Amino acid sequence: MEHTDINHAKKVVFKGLILLGVITIVEVLIALFGNGHLIDGVTLPKWIMYPVMIGLSLYKAYFIVYEFMHMKYEIQGLRMSVLLPMLLLVWAVIAFFNEGNNWKHNRQVVQDRNQIGIE
Repeated sequence: MEHTDINHAKKVVFKGLILLGVITIVEVLIALFGNGHLIDGVTLPKWIMYPVMIGLSLYKAYFIVYEFMHMKYEIQGLRMSVLLPMLLLVWAVIAFFNEGNNWKHNRQVVQDRNQIGIE
């Protein structure tokens, strides 16, 4: 019985590794094709390429956490205690990028005013 369980576990791991490898190859091909490296002059719009690549990367992260880190076997409370802080972290990163962009814009406005002599 134990031997069968080990073989089943190996199959699950190899299927997971193959899935992750295929998704990674697809991401690389999208990046190469999207930037025009595979076919000269043919590119993908960034608004299509970036969300697809981000989505594939998020799926890989989800798969790794739930399959290889055994999160799918845990109770709902433990899953939420991992998921909610991660969502807050993503929100914070987006907020910090937005704030930094705002500071950059305001700094440029001040520099432009200083160059033309407005105080």
